Amino acid sequence: MDSSFKGILYPTRLPSFGRFPAPPQVHHLVSWFWIPEWDIAPGRSSRQHLIAFAACNLVVQHDGVELSGPTTRASHQDLSGKGWAVGALLRPAAVPSFTSRPADLRDGRLMIDAPDLLAHVVEVMGKETTARGAEAAAVFAAWLLERVPQVGQEALLANAMAESISNNPDLVRIADVAQQLSVSTRTLQRLAVKYVGLSPSALIRRRRLQEAANQVRTHPGLELAALATQFGYADQAHLANDFQRFLGFTPSSYQKSLTAPL
Repeated sequence: MDSSFKGILYPTRLPSFGRFPAPPQVHHLVSWFWIPEWDIAPGRSSRQHLIAFAACNLVVQHDGVELSGPTTRASHQDLSGKGWAVGALLRPAAVPSFTSRPADLRDGRLMIDAPDLLAHVVEVMGKETTARGAEAAAVFAAWLLERVPQVGQEALLANAMAESISNNPDLVRIADVAQQLSVSTRTLQRLAVKYVGLSPSALIRRRRLQEAANQVRTHPGLELAALATQFGYADQAHLANDFQRFLGFTPSSYQKSLTAPL
């Protein structure tokens, strides 16, 4: 599945968005870097609706660096004026270097003291070149490698847990994930809380919702009953209940909104 915009509910409304792969040397710390840029007319704003990935993001903007914690529901970001952000979707292994309790950051943010990272990224993003996004990602990667030079085996196991859940749609129960990683469900629960800040079941649910929403967006004529079956829901009603509870809307209303005029 093309996941370039997975997690973004209305990608056609993005002013500009780039995603850059993490260099091999920081692949254990970052899933990828993401860079939106915008220039909104005076007096107007652009609201970006998200089903964020179940992870922490480290984000640099012109006025500071912040750690954005894992979210428990759909969210939005209002853009106005002219600006940019350079974000790193952190893998679980990187999280303890910035917070010892990611669960305390659910749906929240924490300012990070990183003046050197801020200065270097601001300098790069101020350049009038088409390659500045890739350069900013490289600067960010080098800084992370200095900040988090080594991670332990437990942290790497947390990475494996998150990757298994994210990439394997057949894993629909916590026991399935535990069996694949040859650990107990209790170990899985502990890793998820310590390194992500959400439960394993929340990680599984987020993947299913993201993928279901992505299918609705990319296949306009899709029957919702078939979608529910595809993602392991008992029926369409259960799918709709999950959408309503965690995203604030039903699959059918989302389907209609995709073709509504801006």
